Amino acid sequence: MPAVSTLSQTLAPESAAEVTDALAETVDSVTASAPATAPAPATAPDAAAAAEGEGRSQIADAAGAAVEKGRAEAVNLINDLQDISFWQIGLIIFGTWLSIAVIRRLLPFLAERGPSQIRLYILGAVPILRLLLLVIAILWMIPLIFNITFENFLVIAGAASVAIGFAFKDYASSLIAGIVAVIEKPYRPGDWVRIGDDYGEVTAVGLRAISIQTPADDSITVPHLKIWDQHIANANDGARTLMCVADFYVGPDHDAPALRRALEDVGLTSAYLDYGRPVTVVLNEKAFGTHYKLKAYPFDMRDQFRFISDLTARGKTAIRAVGATPTAATPAVDS
Repeated sequence: MPAVSTLSQTLAPESAAEVTDALAETVDSVTASAPATAPAPATAPDAAAAAEGEGRSQIADAAGAAVEKGRAEAVNLINDLQDISFWQIGLIIFGTWLSIAVIRRLLPFLAERGPSQIRLYILGAVPILRLLLLVIAILWMIPLIFNITFENFLVIAGAASVAIGFAFKDYASSLIAGIVAVIEKPYRPGDWVRIGDDYGEVTAVGLRAISIQTPADDSITVPHLKIWDQHIANANDGARTLMCVADFYVGPDHDAPALRRALEDVGLTSAYLDYGRPVTVVLNEKAFGTHYKLKAYPFDMRDQFRFISDLTARGKTAIRAVGATPTAATPAVDS
């Protein structure tokens, strides 16, 4: 220790000995208090692994807490009985049923007695208003019965999906098709449609099926799911009239222009004719003779069968008047 030796030489012998002893004691105390071996600093990969492990632990804890919270809230899926207002739910159900019953009877009553131009619009409003009332009633009652949370919504949606998928597949398909039919309008109340072998007027459009009144006065119920896999022929598609066709079959030896004019006059002089629509006569040569089609529109489509009967009866008279000979069609070659 050179600094200690130099200092001891500049002082008196007694003072130098005292200073030397004090410095030695200080060095010994510092040496004793210092650790024998300093810890090695942590490397960068070890620090990253430790941070990643701590982050995973925090994420797992948070996920577990969220699961426990979801279970606790899902247990309270339905409100307590004392919190459910049964009288309010009853009033909603009764009011919705009464409103739908009034709409189903009042609007068709007004449509049958109102102007024919707005008849189809009034009838078409029935299924739309009924669907709107049902949706409002359901949305109104759900918060009164269920404790609505995101977890509960998932529980309800999952249970409903399983029940519909296994137990009510066809019924649910008809309901979904009914909603699609209300939006896309392949048929409306008052339309004349052909679905499969059935032809008639649509008298009612429900959520599951439609009712058709046939010309034979039969009432047929057709489920909406038919729109998924069958063609639907709509004769008027929301219009207040439709085309009627009277068919005539004549032998090949006749004056075609004269007969065509005569059939046009038959159509133009009918009492059921809608004078705002054209009257057309088309003809097509067949193996058995000539096929004439007299096409015209009645003023009221509910008179279509009377209109066709009138055209057919007077058309036969016109055919004989021009000297033509009626003949029978051959189904094998007629189209």
